[in-house]
Amino acid sequence: MTDHFLKATPQTVQWGRFAAATKPVLTVQSGDRVVIETFTGPPGLLPPEGQGMHVAPALLEIHAADLPMRFGHLLTGPVAIAGAEPGDMLEVRIERIELGADWGFNALVPFEGTLPDDFILPALDLIHIPIDRAKNTCRLPFGPELKLAPFFGVMGVAPPTHYGELSSREPRLHGGNLDNKDLGAGSTLFLPVWAEGANFLCGDGHGVQGHGEVCITALETALTGTFTFILHKKTGTEPLLKLPRAETPTHYMTMGFDEDLDEAMRIALRDMIAFITTARTAMTPADAYRLCSLAADFHVTQTVNGEKGVHGMLAKEVLG
Repeated sequence: MTDHFLKATPQTVQWGRFAAATKPVLTVQSGDRVVIETFTGPPGLLPPEGQGMHVAPALLEIHAADLPMRFGHLLTGPVAIAGAEPGDMLEVRIERIELGADWGFNALVPFEGTLPDDFILPALDLIHIPIDRAKNTCRLPFGPELKLAPFFGVMGVAPPTHYGELSSREPRLHGGNLDNKDLGAGSTLFLPVWAEGANFLCGDGHGVQGHGEVCITALETALTGTFTFILHKKTGTEPLLKLPRAETPTHYMTMGFDEDLDEAMRIALRDMIAFITTARTAMTPADAYRLCSLAADFHVTQTVNGEKGVHGMLAKEVLG
């Protein structure tokens, strides 16, 4: 195992895009560990001077480079895994997540969010939120202090080549803007490989978020993550994985994405049934369906990214 450190610089970041044609900025071997630095916030969303919040010079350097922007997520990478080919599976162990700034922001965006018609705004309604890294909390300007639970909103690999370039806004079969608060430190994300090298990107750091992310943003902040990449080679003609899956220390997780929240639920449920029947037990699909009704929890991941998300959680102890 080799350790690597990938800084966020104008040469190592992408503004809001996933594409198989994007060349990797780092290539590692299966089993290597990579510390990845990420920042957040396009120009115009930084805290004003004099409020005790400090903007990293590296973020200002990225802004000054005036890189092309597809969407507002600042992503670091891609990181290629040597030998990865379409049909393989990439295991991403999220070992550690560290706060990278003493501030974050939250915004209400005109015509966006879960209730776009309830909050008719003439312009972006932006607040900056101070972060106490020593206490692992943030203090909201309207009162409450919240305990932080950081995670990366965006983690994904390159999509299939024929997809061309995708915006980072929508989560899809390559991962992307999952906005899944249960994918914190200690969890593991499994991603299908669609392009040579897999080409992993991450960013959109969240200091804290509820299920749903209803107003369209979480506490958007800078994070540094430590990831170990394990490549699983396919052995037959079928791909090892068709949709992202994950594990926490206590639960197995499946995910579904669709514009229709009901269909996202069906996708996550069908994949949980498939996981139970093919990956872990000899249960029939009907028995696995019953088990999901009795023992699995399905959460609304987010309702704001065009493709809505649902993720199912099944306690590991249920399957022994």
